[in-house]
Amino acid sequence: MADKAPRKAKKFILNAITASQPASQPASQLYTKLTRKRQEIFFNQTLAFDEIDRLFDAKAFSKFSRYTADGKQAVGEIKRHSDGTPAENLIIKGNNLIALHSLAKQFKGKVKLIYIDPPYNTGNDGFKYNDKFNHSTWLTFMKNRLEIAKELLMKDGSIFVSIDDNEQAYLKILMDEVFGNENFICNFIWEKKTGASDAKQIATITEFVLCYSKNFKTVKLNKNTFSYDTERYKLSDKFEQERGKYYIDNLDRGGLQYSDSLNFAIQCPDGTFTYPNGRTEFVNDGWIWKWSKNKIDWAITNGFLEFRKSKSKKSGWSVCYKNYMLVDNENKPIERSAPYKNLIQDILNTHATDELKKLFGSKVFTTPKPESLLQYLIQIATSESDIVLDYHLGSGTTAAVAHKMNRQYIGIEQMDYIETLAVERLKKVIDGEQGGISKAVNWQGGGEFVYAELAPFNETAKQQILACEDSDGIKTLFEGLCERYFLKYNVSINEFSQTIQEPEFQSLPLDEQKQMVLEMLDLNQMYVSLSEMDDEQFAGCLNDDDKALSRAFYQTEKKDGE
Repeated sequence: MADKAPRKAKKFILNAITASQPASQPASQLYTKLTRKRQEIFFNQTLAFDEIDRLFDAKAFSKFSRYTADGKQAVGEIKRHSDGTPAENLIIKGNNLIALHSLAKQFKGKVKLIYIDPPYNTGNDGFKYNDKFNHSTWLTFMKNRLEIAKELLMKDGSIFVSIDDNEQAYLKILMDEVFGNENFICNFIWEKKTGASDAKQIATITEFVLCYSKNFKTVKLNKNTFSYDTERYKLSDKFEQERGKYYIDNLDRGGLQYSDSLNFAIQCPDGTFTYPNGRTEFVNDGWIWKWSKNKIDWAITNGFLEFRKSKSKKSGWSVCYKNYMLVDNENKPIERSAPYKNLIQDILNTHATDELKKLFGSKVFTTPKPESLLQYLIQIATSESDIVLDYHLGSGTTAAVAHKMNRQYIGIEQMDYIETLAVERLKKVIDGEQGGISKAVNWQGGGEFVYAELAPFNETAKQQILACEDSDGIKTLFEGLCERYFLKYNVSINEFSQTIQEPEFQSLPLDEQKQMVLEMLDLNQMYVSLSEMDDEQFAGCLNDDDKALSRAFYQTEKKDGE
């Protein structure tokens, strides 16, 4: 399709399709033509600009369901904030690239935080191939999604991407390109385990989380209210109930910034006087008080100074000021905090596996992330009610943590386990499950979310192709594809009908046979477009409620005559 507009084209990677091994016999002429001697095993396509516009048109949704403490319910309406933005927690099944473009119609500039845990390109995560193009293909896959994800971020929004050593350096360069190096925040180092006894050389115990802002000048990250040294606050006085405990610092200091106005006498409890550095008279030795005379008089009156006997001071007194935990040195309420660190410790990956085992009774996902890791990241960049997006939802950790932390969330996942993992997990969250971060945030259950699917058309055909168990199944399915689904304009049905019977085709590995059939599907028709959902050829793809809710989601009206 690229030859229609060679100067206006862009490459998009939609899905990873795994091939087991190269053909054992020469491929047919049609196979060579269709694959263009391509070594990559990705279902990708170079599209002209007009085709891109059509591919990313708003897509209709189907199978709407609302989940609450009362169970699964029909969706009667799409709830909205006062500014018109959907106020629903959303779990969307469908291709994440296409879903992001559809969601952008309603959420552009509305998302505060994006977290993704994408495939790491290790050969164990769906990107199984061993050729010289795998690296560039993975980067294209990532870039397609990062570009549209950026559009969904608020001006003060940020994105966090988990990654390991295999692609971290290259992903950093890619994200510099997409978000701008000036918007780089940090590269978090996550110590995910304490050791690796099976390591042959160096034990790798860390992964990374790359963090970028939409605009570094406007982003405001939260401080860590649990990171300050609480052990310092040990002393107490009669003000403890309202000010908390305290520690002391010396009121005087020596240094280069001397001023006569800060070199004066303070009356001590015994009626004597002391100057900075414990002097008994005015001398310019470089020592001064840290506070002005007016502030010191106020501090004495309000109990913020402490006089201590000192044998080392000529005056016999050391003057200190109190640092209270709950108020500053002007007696104003304060929340003690410190910046978050780029080193994440005491959060082990085994915690994630244990969390899922407790929920589902077995190991149901290979690479989950711990809830406490997501809590750490969400705390940094969001406040309650902010929108959190994860378009590689996986087992649903991001959505579960966002739900418990009272953030609005959107989760996107294409795989069928979205219903058996993410949805079931969130149902347990609503019921008040006490795993993960539940006790830390005092989670008691409640809330709701809406589940929906991008209404599939050719996507249904793709899943049927992938489910074929042998060549006979592919031959039988192909006959139906020609009648029911959209194929590319340049596909010769008669030619392929003959080729599919040839020994050369049948000798190909089953995955490559599937790949050839997949190549024939029109990418623009993978899902039903909102503008075409009433067309006759899509009859049966959506019911009337699906159509009404799709229009409600995009805030469009049904046209006369429809």
